[in-house]
Amino acid sequence: MSLETVRAFFSANAPDIEIIETFESSSTVALAAEAHGVDPSQIAKTICLRVGDEPILVVAGGLARLDNRKFKDAFGAKGRMLQAEEVVAVTSHPVGGVCPFGLPTPLPVYCDVSLRRFDVVVPAAGSTNSAVRIATERLAELTNATWVDVCQ
Repeated sequence: MSLETVRAFFSANAPDIEIIETFESSSTVALAAEAHGVDPSQIAKTICLRVGDEPILVVAGGLARLDNRKFKDAFGAKGRMLQAEEVVAVTSHPVGGVCPFGLPTPLPVYCDVSLRRFDVVVPAAGSTNSAVRIATERLAELTNATWVDVCQ
């Protein structure tokens, strides 16, 4: 129950943050933006990649796209996207609900600077119809994220 692990994460680490569940799907940036009444750029999408043998999470603005050159400069290697079944195995979250919260084991989390233009962002919360509204800097703090510039 991925949503439950996220719920437990917030209960333990940030009980003031409420998980928002919608009737409709918010599994894509466009659907999430519509469901939560925000600009698509304000959706904080979580991208699961592998650098060498290590899985990592990059949280970026909804319309930001990974820049291969910037990524290689930052990480010293090309990032490889995980397949859907790998994403679930590593995060316990389904594609469309992936977030850096409530993970079964700690993963390196990187927040792209594309998020910094917003005071508040809306990442998923472990299911395809859940999210949270969270201050951008607080998202980085709660996930022990490192700020990077890896997107266009």
